[in-house]
Amino acid sequence: MILYGHALSSASYRVRIALALKAVKVTSVLLDLRGGEQKLESFLQINSQGFVPALALDEGAVLTQSVAIIEYLDEIHPDPPLLPHAPLERARVRALSLAITCDVHPLNNLRVLQYLEHDLGHDKTERDEWYRHWVQLGFSALERWLVRDKATGRFCHGDAPTMADVCLVPQVFNARRFNVDLEAYPRILAIDAACRDLPAFQGAAPDRQV
Repeated sequence: MILYGHALSSASYRVRIALALKAVKVTSVLLDLRGGEQKLESFLQINSQGFVPALALDEGAVLTQSVAIIEYLDEIHPDPPLLPHAPLERARVRALSLAITCDVHPLNNLRVLQYLEHDLGHDKTERDEWYRHWVQLGFSALERWLVRDKATGRFCHGDAPTMADVCLVPQVFNARRFNVDLEAYPRILAIDAACRDLPAFQGAAPDRQV
């Protein structure tokens, strides 16, 4: 299998974590997103959206969208599970995951920030303020959710990492890159720390990619 991604891409980071937790080996191809390699016709033939990650399977199929890739990996390699077996618990983990991947991340990914700066003429200070606003809004809701629910444990759901943690850690990493004040989110920080103690999360970190 070949994973097309980028070291700092949150979506790519999620898939790297999932692959590491499942102990699935892939060949990694890192694209230069700022240089526009994802827009080249050669990559558009792989993923017509021009997004990373894309996971090319040995039999020739290509999977896109990080959550879909993670769920596929969980079905093909069920141990350790990233989604609980019980339907209500699965729904909770999916909801936590989508709150990050659909409600927070799309508002502050690279193409949005580039559009704000290059097309709408906002300077870096304004661009970064946009980023921090949406992360803080999303994290405030997520913090309340995690504190409120008895299902939260050492990780987002119970005492083993799930897809929700796989999605959370890259978003916390990027929040730190943009100097978001995270002091108001102690539960999120505790979960992030518990995840980053695990070798799978460590090996998937952006600074470990070459």
